[in-house]
Amino acid sequence: MELRANDVIVWMNKTNERIQKNKDYLTTLDQAIGDGDHGINMARGFKEVVSKLEGSEYSTSAETLKDTAMTLMSKVGGAAGPLYGTAFLKLSTSLKEKDPVDQTSFKNGLEEALEGLKQRGKADVGEKTLIDVWSAVIEVFTDNYSPENLAETAERAMNKTKGIKATKGRASYLGERSVGHVDPGSVSSYFLFVALAETLKGGD
Repeated sequence: MELRANDVIVWMNKTNERIQKNKDYLTTLDQAIGDGDHGINMARGFKEVVSKLEGSEYSTSAETLKDTAMTLMSKVGGAAGPLYGTAFLKLSTSLKEKDPVDQTSFKNGLEEALEGLKQRGKADVGEKTLIDVWSAVIEVFTDNYSPENLAETAERAMNKTKGIKATKGRASYLGERSVGHVDPGSVSSYFLFVALAETLKGGD
């Protein structure tokens, strides 16, 4: 795989399309176990990201990812803004001086992003958060990479959150009643990585 600045812009455009299309679905999921604002916040944030990226010139993926991070931090409310912003900022920092970005560099960047998510969210794998999806997709870039496998792995990890009892965030207040609901953050992360898979495949 190779990732350049323009690929990141395509990736964010594809992510935005999915999030706008599924804004109400994300809101419904979040109403069940969270604050009910995930869809609205993510839709607003990624719309701003696309606007920022398309109005600027970039020579590296790292620069593009940094602006993505800063826009999400400033425009997305709730817990999602700091989490996604931190993840993209860590990814950007890791990929400085690397252009185009290769598979190993991207995997290392995702590992940095995951650590940032864990620290910022004070959460770990298996606690019904977006971390479950980010952690799973790293393995794809370790030894079995293909765009198809990336999309399938992200979907499996997202669906797996349905059977987990939440121990972090607003959902943790529900205890056992959080079981049976898919985590909204894992769904928005699934959209993000499916969009990446399409970008890397040169797909639709």
